[in-house]
Amino acid sequence: MQIKPPSSPEGHFTSILSIGIGGSALGPQFVAEALAPDNPPLKIRFIDNTDPGGIDHQIAQLGPELASTLVIVISKSGGTPETRNGLLEVQKAFREAGLNFSKQVLISEVINRFACTPCAEGVAITQENSLLDNTARIEGWLARFPMFDWVGGRTSEMSAVGLLPAALQGIDIREMLAGASLMDEANRTTVIKNNPAALLALSWYWASDGVGSKDMVVLPYKDSLLLFSRYLQQLVMESLGKEFDLDGNRVNQGLTVYGNKGSTDQHAYIQQLREGVHNFFVTFIEVLRDRPPGHDWELEPGVTCGDYLFGMLQNLLSLVQGTRSALYGNNRESITVTVQEVTPRSVGALVALYERAVGIYASLVNINAYHQPGVEAGKKAAGEVLALQKRVLAVLNEASCKEPVEPLTIDQVAERCHASEDIEMIYKIVAHMAANDRALLAEGSCGSPRSIKVYLGECNVELLYA
Repeated sequence: MQIKPPSSPEGHFTSILSIGIGGSALGPQFVAEALAPDNPPLKIRFIDNTDPGGIDHQIAQLGPELASTLVIVISKSGGTPETRNGLLEVQKAFREAGLNFSKQVLISEVINRFACTPCAEGVAITQENSLLDNTARIEGWLARFPMFDWVGGRTSEMSAVGLLPAALQGIDIREMLAGASLMDEANRTTVIKNNPAALLALSWYWASDGVGSKDMVVLPYKDSLLLFSRYLQQLVMESLGKEFDLDGNRVNQGLTVYGNKGSTDQHAYIQQLREGVHNFFVTFIEVLRDRPPGHDWELEPGVTCGDYLFGMLQNLLSLVQGTRSALYGNNRESITVTVQEVTPRSVGALVALYERAVGIYASLVNINAYHQPGVEAGKKAAGEVLALQKRVLAVLNEASCKEPVEPLTIDQVAERCHASEDIEMIYKIVAHMAANDRALLAEGSCGSPRSIKVYLGECNVELLYA
């Protein structure tokens, strides 16, 4: 069966708009950057934040192609606020473009908590019977792909989360899975020197004294691996950054990860790495093949563009291998991971290597790599801020409905919200509302919080009597 967009003049999908956050975006973004062909069957864009400007930019870039865009919504629970917000913004864009949407009525719980308008061109990747799964089923989305409840977002690249977007871009996902399978097989040996993930985890342990005392700087020397360090940042830091170990002891474990692309971005911090504070170890990702066979050419007799990068490895220009030698000579630790070329198989192997290394390191330091209480606490805190904002809005609305309008000081708003202990947060809420023309400053400025008075430009009767 061929699936076609209902409103596209082309008669087929031309683009993908993937909505997700964290692991639901970083893995697919990394793989798209590393492996997507120059002219993929479907071009992909990502909404990976709840920034209105960023969402507007992605939608604007689609232009008329919005009518032929397949929307993929990735959320394990179906209740992640950032993903929900992205979906609602995209649905609004579809409505404003006059594109076809189903007219069926949804149960109020789904309307209020996840989606206001059905998306006839949507695909859901989520846990079975989640809020998103139920929404997609009721609204009649094109397809629903399940996620297992034990798969976290940061370890989901080899599930439908990563494989579906990759396949739609023309990436060979069977080869990705084959590479991951080969790596897993290599990592099952109990002979440490033959186990790549164990060697990597032990190197981290040794370099950081088993307590995360040094940062992990990741420098991939291939443009297509630009996003690898960003992907590893979440995989490693969310997995290993834990307050308590498995015995309930407070240990505050973790490894800080940062990096970018070598050799270009190496210049941003090589001076400090070489001579500054010794609070890091470096991982070089080395790729041997420059271009596909038959596509290279010589810039000058006997020298290709890739030879220059290779020369850096050989200390001709004091980069990569030269840097590595210089660092080692100054007691600066480094790790080199070498792959033959960037292919679906090698990328699948890299993903599996680092996922397994994280698990092994976690066992070495006696923590749980697969939960994220800090992330859940952050989501709860964000919800509390939004709840406070609603109370602030109600107080300002009540004052603005009076004749004459009653401008309030920040202290008065806090008092009427019964939240004097949250006065700083109330100030920030008011400042944000004022910057977006949702509240008006009667006098004073946000630079002098106690001096300002604020009110709403319009009285909302529905809000007043809600």
